[in-house]
This record gives sequence, structure tokens and C-alpha cells, in this order.
Amino acid sequence: MTKKKYAAFAVVVLVLGVLVYLQFRTWRNFDWARLFQYGLSWRHILHGLVYIYIAYFLRAVRWKIFLKPVRKEASILGLVPPTLIGFTGLALLGRPGELIRPYLISRRENLPFASQVAVWAVERIFDVGGFTVLMVGAIFLPSKLRDFTRQAPPDVRHWIHITGYALIALVLGLLVAAVLMSYRGNNIAQWVEKRFSHLAENLGHRIAQKVREFTAGLNTIHGPFAFLQLSAVSVLMWWVIALTYKEVTHAYGAPMNGMSVTKVLLLMGASMIGSMVQLPGVGGGSQLATISVLDHVFDIVPKELTVSCGIMLWLVTFVAVVPVGLLLSHHERLSLRKLSEESAEAEEVAVVEKAT
Repeated sequence: MTKKKYAAFAVVVLVLGVLVYLQFRTWRNFDWARLFQYGLSWRHILHGLVYIYIAYFLRAVRWKIFLKPVRKEASILGLVPPTLIGFTGLALLGRPGELIRPYLISRRENLPFASQVAVWAVERIFDVGGFTVLMVGAIFLPSKLRDFTRQAPPDVRHWIHITGYALIALVLGLLVAAVLMSYRGNNIAQWVEKRFSHLAENLGHRIAQKVREFTAGLNTIHGPFAFLQLSAVSVLMWWVIALTYKEVTHAYGAPMNGMSVTKVLLLMGASMIGSMVQLPGVGGGSQLATISVLDHVFDIVPKELTVSCGIMLWLVTFVAVVPVGLLLSHHERLSLRKLSEESAEAEEVAVVEKAT
């Protein structure tokens, strides 16, 4: 682990420590024994597990659409193992495991690693867009969430609407950036390379490489019909993830029965924001953000219930892939740590090649 990674790890630990302290300082009567005494409906938990694996399958379907211009023969079933192994690496290794999925797909399909990193980069836009379609619809169109916002305290209602407008602005900004990249990507990369190269070693080249990767990824969208397919799969995938959240919350019975699919979109949004501050293998930010929303926005009581539900949501939506992913990696004789190192080295090589 480099000094930069040690520093980043230390910052994450510090931030999470502060968040944990602030979260539990107000819960002076928190009963830890009660945390583990809630009776769960394991039928709902099982349904949630089924839904989350369907979401992983839909990710493979979406990547298949991206590959169509260069690998028409690529199969969806062939893309499922790299998907599951990749998300297992992300769960166990944290951010260093993010590039395992594009790295494995590039090896399996005999494609340049940079091309699959490009797909991975563009995939993020469709993730944000798919979630935004659902969230904005839930906030501004007639729905149970809109009924909830009318009844919520003014400050909560205010922030929910700000979130909706912010997501709309974010997606519009991403679309504008995508259009600019598609037409002027190389020119933008060259400008960035000259502008920032003097600030730190290879900094300009690294940023320019990301721009080039994103531009290359846009080229994998082969026409309006492919764009519609990718959009539809993305919205469907995030709807399935919302169903996962609904099933897990309903596993707690009466206190959580009011959590509709549209309401749990707020939990999903909080979890996504919280996941930016995660410790490998143990999470942290995702659980804290989910617990905070359950407590302060939905006013779920008792406190022990919100903690238990937050942890269970993390286990089902983030950790449940690990057993299957480890079995697949063992079957294919793959080491997640080695794959993480190889993908990082491949990315470094790509940066150096572009710089020379």
C-alpha cells in the first residue's frame, strides 16, 4: 500500500469515527442487547437476495449492449461471473477493487483494458440517470413518497425537493458533458494535459486519460436504439434494487410496513452518498447514512430497529454477492487481491503510454 493509500485510508477511518461518535452521542440509552433480538421474516430477506442478484444480471445485460459493436458474440451468461467477482472485490477490497470487473471482462473478451474502463466510466452516467428517473418521479409525480413529503416537517420536505432539483441538474450536466466529450473529447484531453501537467507528476496525463477513456466509452453507444436500451435496462435495474430495499425493510414487520418502493428510494440515495466513505469489507458510511435517514426522515423507532435495518440492508445489497463471487473466483483460480493489483498496473501502463 502506497503512502497516498495509507493517507486516504486514515482519512476514511477518521471521518467514519467522527460520524459514529456524532450518531451515537445522541443515543445515550441505546440498548445493544436489543439490537440482536428483532424477529425477521426470512421470506422477505430471501426475496431481497433474489432481487439483488437479478440486478447483477441486469448489469451483465447492460454491459452486453455496450459490447455489441466490438463483440457481438459476447454472451450475457459469460459476463455474469466477471460481474459477480468484480462486485465481490469491491465489497472486500473497497475502491482498489473497482476495476476488477472491467479487467476481467477485457481478458475474457480479448479486448483492450482501456476500452472496458471506458465502458465502466460511461456506465456511471446510466447509473445516475436511471436512479434519477425513479427518484424525480417519486418526488414530483403523484406517489406515496409525494404524500409523505406533504406530511413531513418543513425542513425535511425542503431538503427532499432540493435533492430532486439537484439530481435533475446533475443529470443535465452529465448529458452536456457527454455531448461535449463526444464531439471535442480529444481536444479537451489535450488542453487538460497541458494545463495541469506541471502541478504534479503525471497529473495532467492522468486527467487527460480519464477524459479519453470517457470519450471512448461514449463510442460504445451505437445509435439511438442502443441508448434507449441502455436507459431502459438502467431504470429497470434500479427499480429492482428498490424492490430489494422494500423487501428488507418489510422483513421487520409492522414498524416498517409503510416503506413503499418510492419511499425506499430515499434510503437508496442516502446509501449511495454514504458509500463514498467506506472501509474495505466493513463499509461504514453506507450504514450510517441509511440509519440516519430512517431515524431523522422517517422517524422509525426504536433506535435499535434503525441500526438493525441499516446493517441488514448493507448485508443484502452489498455483501450478499461475496459468497458466490468467492466461489466463482476459486473455480476460475483467481485471486482478488492479485486482480486488483493487475488492474491498477494496467491502468498505470495506459497512463504512461498516453504520456509518451
